[in-house]
Amino acid sequence: MYANSRGITSAQDSVHRNLDRLLQRHLASGFERPIGAATRDAYEAVMADWDGRAPLLLDAGCGVGWSTLALGRAHPQHFVIGVDQSEDRISRGKPDAQTNNVRFVRADLVDFWRLLRDAKIRLDRHYLLYPNPWPKIGHLSRRWHGHAVFPVIPQLGGLIELRTNWQIYADEFAWAMARVTGKESAPALYEALDPLTPFERKYRDSGQSLWRYQLDLRDEGGAR
Repeated sequence: MYANSRGITSAQDSVHRNLDRLLQRHLASGFERPIGAATRDAYEAVMADWDGRAPLLLDAGCGVGWSTLALGRAHPQHFVIGVDQSEDRISRGKPDAQTNNVRFVRADLVDFWRLLRDAKIRLDRHYLLYPNPWPKIGHLSRRWHGHAVFPVIPQLGGLIELRTNWQIYADEFAWAMARVTGKESAPALYEALDPLTPFERKYRDSGQSLWRYQLDLRDEGGAR
């Protein structure tokens, strides 16, 4: 059956008690893993298509790219980049033709974020739509806000939007962003009248609660 997606279950019932300690460690040590050649090549190729003037929109972890195409149509003046590490997902059939302002990139998102940061490029909009929640208590470091790359995300600026079907993930992400930027923004229940991703549609039609977090850093200098 279609609308039979189960909600996320976890032994966690609130923000992870180790998140603060893990985030402080990442802020203190940075993240110096060498950037892969394939991602560097993909980054240079897509950025060569950007005129340097159109505002940049990044669909981080775009999956099959439905969201990237929808965002490209909704923001025709933007240069829209959808990044995913899976060639299969990126190349999978789309519901309609690509738009001229949209590019898809197969790349390691962790490296792609750091290349943008190193080039001092600022995003106008930044979407993280339904990332893998990694709900087991021992998986905190696999969630984006627990990953060593997390401090790079606010450095890219822009209107950041996270959507998830697990409230704890949204609460943790919001907590970590506030810790890094000093700006508070609370996640809120979101009614997906026009779902951006196949997952969002399935979660909605299965009766799950959807959460959205937004933080506007377009007039900020990024992380402190």
